[in-house]
Amino acid sequence: MFNPELRIEVTCSTRTDFRCALTHSYNRLTRGNMAAQVATTKVPEVRDITRIERIGAHSHIRGLGLDDALEPRQVSQGMVGQLASRRAAGLILEMIKDGQIAGRAVLIAGQPGTGKTAIAMGLAQSLGPDTPFTALAGSEIFSLEMSKTEALSQAFRKAIGVRIKEETEIIEGEVVEIQIDRPATGTGAKVGKLTLKTTEMETIYDLGTKMIESLSKERVQAGDVVTIDKATGKISKLGRSFTRARDYDAMGAQTQFVQCPEGELQKRKEVVHTVSLHEIDVINSRTQGFLALFSGDTGEIKSEVREQINAKVSEWREEGKAEIIPGVLFIDEVHMLDIECFSFLNRALESDLSPVLIMATNRGITRIRGTNYQSPHGIPIDMLDRLLIIATTPYTEKETRQILKIRCEEEDVELSEEAHTVLTRIGQETSLRYAIQLISTAGLVCRKRRGTEVQVEDIKRVYSLFLDEARSSQYMKEYQDSFLFNETQSSQMETS
Repeated sequence: MFNPELRIEVTCSTRTDFRCALTHSYNRLTRGNMAAQVATTKVPEVRDITRIERIGAHSHIRGLGLDDALEPRQVSQGMVGQLASRRAAGLILEMIKDGQIAGRAVLIAGQPGTGKTAIAMGLAQSLGPDTPFTALAGSEIFSLEMSKTEALSQAFRKAIGVRIKEETEIIEGEVVEIQIDRPATGTGAKVGKLTLKTTEMETIYDLGTKMIESLSKERVQAGDVVTIDKATGKISKLGRSFTRARDYDAMGAQTQFVQCPEGELQKRKEVVHTVSLHEIDVINSRTQGFLALFSGDTGEIKSEVREQINAKVSEWREEGKAEIIPGVLFIDEVHMLDIECFSFLNRALESDLSPVLIMATNRGITRIRGTNYQSPHGIPIDMLDRLLIIATTPYTEKETRQILKIRCEEEDVELSEEAHTVLTRIGQETSLRYAIQLISTAGLVCRKRRGTEVQVEDIKRVYSLFLDEARSSQYMKEYQDSFLFNETQSSQMETS
């Protein structure tokens, strides 16, 4: 018999174990690498491990750039200009954080290169990691191996989080002594004893083989303050006790000292798991459980499964065990959706379990895909009637210059003042996207000539090598007869 509660609880435990295993192995590898480095180079300091991130089109966006009164700053958090659009997005942000209103839809419409996706990314950054944010392009719906409505259903449920609360028992105390008895023959199970204390009590615990291995992996020793999850057996080191502060020189500057815990050794702690509705759907519709999330083999999910999960989640909400976190579903190039998708969106937005839908398009009055009718932005009129529309405007020369400056800092390219002026003019006469693409290429040309700062000659060189849209179109008009399958000539012959 289908039991969502049982499956979800088991999964949360499995996910916790999986994260523990990853944490243990990461810590093991980190310590091993550091030890090898110190042994070979004999450097007493320990280097920090930094994460390497690739530079993307919107990697410089840190938020919407709003103050406490939701008023946009001219330049802030990677955002430049578009003050009215960002002010409107700030109101949408507050509505999402409030989490009380479901089924609202927003359309960001404007010319290409006016920062529509940047506003959506800034919104996602402002929401933080706790609020689900799902982004997809309209064309993705047609490339997935499932029906269009199923793909949209899964995207909707990915954008809705469920914060599940549960209480777990932990043991927290300072390690007084660890005794491990190894068999004299060298074979057999290891046994041992762990002595923990707080400011009020001291207790001895018997250790099994798995707990001994966990203690060894974490390199727990006398004087460490640890917590042990009784349900999963996970051991976490909080730091060294202040009573061992005299050993500071022997432990290094990275050691963190904490107070000895107070009260009882065994305590109850509230643990919060945040999962999306889609993850719960996959877990309860596949025999392999949450491993299907890693394989990507989600497939189509039956509506009966979703209905039972919705009922169980509603029951948990009434009991105070769970909390719904409405997130954001961002659909870029929404004009690529057809009339069937828009009809589904109309119905899906009326559901209580619906995220805030944000769409973006750069089309004007165009044909609705799947019909012969034209409509603003290629969206049916009944759908447009549901939307709050945010318009973006072209950037001014001053704003274009500022954006290029931010991108140069992001891509670590030094531009001279004259080169910056030339690149700004190129961005105004061609497009901002084209000018941004020239930054990294000009930086490569500068490095090839062993320069430290990009000059006007470097900009001119890459400008001559790479065509923008206008020059490419002009080239095609001049040499169209030399290309295969030229349709312009045939169309002119038919009209003449």
